[in-house]
Amino acid sequence: MDASPHSPATRSVRRLLAPLSTLGGVVAAFSYVALVDPNQPGHYPVCPLLQVTGLLCPGCGGLRSAHAFATGDLLAAFGANAFAVAGYFLFATFVALWLMRAVQGRPAPRLALKPAHWWALGGLAFAFSVLRNLPVGAFLAP
Repeated sequence: MDASPHSPATRSVRRLLAPLSTLGGVVAAFSYVALVDPNQPGHYPVCPLLQVTGLLCPGCGGLRSAHAFATGDLLAAFGANAFAVAGYFLFATFVALWLMRAVQGRPAPRLALKPAHWWALGGLAFAFSVLRNLPVGAFLAP
């Protein structure tokens, strides 16, 4: 086997390194959150916005959601933070596409969102935050 820096085997390993490292980091993080339950006080810091104002931010319940997701309780994950669960699935889709393209020798997918898309995402997060803090959106609160 040719181990030169320009050999096909070396290029293949390099292409897979970034998506596999990213996947490994995410698996490690979710494994930790699965083992160290955020529902038990004292393991993780409290959301500063919630602590100071009593308002839920778009991330509130995210660790509980990740814990439920990692332990296979999808219903509880959605109940803790539906916005985060949508993010988990979008991220998993992106990493799967990235890994598939790396295996095929194709360039990594580009996530080049236009400013309007970022504004829409921010608006969605803001709307989610506002709604979950209102009585009508109480079902979105963790």
